[in-house]
Amino acid sequence: MSQLNDLPLSSFMTGSDRRIALVEAQWHAEIVHQARDAFLEEMARLGVPRERIDVLDVPGAFEIPLHAKRLALSGRYAAVVCCALVVDGGIYRHEFVANTVVSSLMALQLETGVPMISAVLTPHHFHEHIEHRKYFQRHFAVKGTEAAEACVKTIEGLARVDALIAA
Repeated sequence: MSQLNDLPLSSFMTGSDRRIALVEAQWHAEIVHQARDAFLEEMARLGVPRERIDVLDVPGAFEIPLHAKRLALSGRYAAVVCCALVVDGGIYRHEFVANTVVSSLMALQLETGVPMISAVLTPHHFHEHIEHRKYFQRHFAVKGTEAAEACVKTIEGLARVDALIAA
């Protein structure tokens, strides 16, 4: 078992068609893009080349699950990473949207077997002033790094499970 734990990520990303997708909502793009940039930087540090990662922009968080499902069903992706900032816009409850998106991503990964890594966040309070924007830009950079780490560890973990059940 320790041999499986020591295998490099490259052994789990075999074949030229094994890719990772990042789907990002464009609402509050200047904040969400911090997660994307940190994710791409950390993935490179972890040994996943940028050319193996496809980035897709969607209008908002609500559009993420459908795009993620199509990507997962294609069979080309080892994981789909999803990023969004869902804030209370005063028209409907942002908790509903965030919960719907995250619940859909959980259902998708169980249905398709493709990991869905979520950096879909909904703050309790978000205000448009500069201090909140700066705070959430820093926070999303941390979440992007954490999403990369979770993505790699999940891909590696599932490869180990596959190796164990194939033996």
